[in-house]
Amino acid sequence: MSDRKKEQAVERALTEGYEKYYRLAYSYVHNEADALDIVQEAAYKAILKSDSLKEPQYVETWVYRIVVNEACSFLRSRKESADVEEIQAASEDIYENIDLKRAIENLDPKDRAIVVLRFFEDRQLEEIAKILDENLNTVKSRLYRVMKKLRLNLEGSTG
Repeated sequence: MSDRKKEQAVERALTEGYEKYYRLAYSYVHNEADALDIVQEAAYKAILKSDSLKEPQYVETWVYRIVVNEACSFLRSRKESADVEEIQAASEDIYENIDLKRAIENLDPKDRAIVVLRFFEDRQLEEIAKILDENLNTVKSRLYRVMKKLRLNLEGSTG
């Protein structure tokens, strides 16, 4: 596939999947403006690096991976310069259940990404493993552990 066709495939994936990429970024930072910045930077890098896309059929997974990397980079830089409570104070309620939202926010960023990708984005476990650059069995065990943890947290908050 030519570099121009790869670039067009990336542009199409960005256009068609923008909302999904935004929700993923938002699940990391809980702030609309920061999520938009992350997606914008990820889109820029995806287009810039489109010639390095090895398997065009996985363009969407590749862009997800770029968004995850950008979100992690953002959080690392933010830890050095901002207070976590300040970030959470700016968050909007995107989940219907406030207890569920709080439980998900308290998860480790990688665990939170697994939950968001699996249940809010309906991604298959194999695709989540590719996006997060993890072994499939690692993703399965993390998801099992996280679901158990969420269940205990939610039962504790309601009962």
